[in-house]
Amino acid sequence: MNLPTFLIGGAPRAGTTFLYEVLAEHPDVFLAKPRNPEPKFFLVDDEYQKGLAYYSHKYFSGADREKPGEADAGGRPIVPIALGEKSTNYLENPRVADRIRGSLPDVKLLFVLRNPIERAFSNYLWSKKNLLETLPFDEAIATEATREARYSAEHRYSRPFSYVSRGIYACHLRPYYAAFPREQILVVLLEDLEHHPEARIDAICRFLGVRPLQFTGERHRRVNTARQGNEQLDPRTRDKLKEIYREPNRELAELLQRDLSHWS
Repeated sequence: MNLPTFLIGGAPRAGTTFLYEVLAEHPDVFLAKPRNPEPKFFLVDDEYQKGLAYYSHKYFSGADREKPGEADAGGRPIVPIALGEKSTNYLENPRVADRIRGSLPDVKLLFVLRNPIERAFSNYLWSKKNLLETLPFDEAIATEATREARYSAEHRYSRPFSYVSRGIYACHLRPYYAAFPREQILVVLLEDLEHHPEARIDAICRFLGVRPLQFTGERHRRVNTARQGNEQLDPRTRDKLKEIYREPNRELAELLQRDLSHWS
């Protein structure tokens, strides 16, 4: 079976689509297609119960074939050496970490995080753009816990109204650090991808065990944007979210051993 050597596991609305598109340019990398809908194999119970052979065939059956038209300096066809998929909801379900560990104990896990306030508002704009959200943002976050408890079967895994809870990153990451050695986990911040794209992509390539990537696209391009107009986050709501995230951000900084004080 062809199985992934790495997973992009989240977070939603944090730059994972940009990362997918960049890595898709790499001749050493094969990414599960289509990009959407995401596989969510280790998350969706019905999919997971179909087994690894099904997962391999559906998403990675073409990985042992050469990338059409691509060759190395000696003219030999290039065969990808890193196989991956992107399912951004993997991060937020603690059961997924154990499922991945049981099936792919050596897999590398890549997470992209974003200032949780900006991530929450972007998530809201995405739900609104897709005609799922009708409430104002402040009302949506005030009623989030109630709405999360009432998700329909259709939205059980996509969780379109989980704006604030998805940004409690340390809570979501701990099951992965408990299940995997730290050297198999790389956490990247969206702001680093935005400000230093080449350096961060080089670091990701080293983590995946592939050669550096020669960029062909715009390094600072935005993809999968949710913003349709000039809607801005109310300063009072921002202040409220700063207080909500102050302690979770401190816990994340401790977990990652990185200064995140600018987020709060």
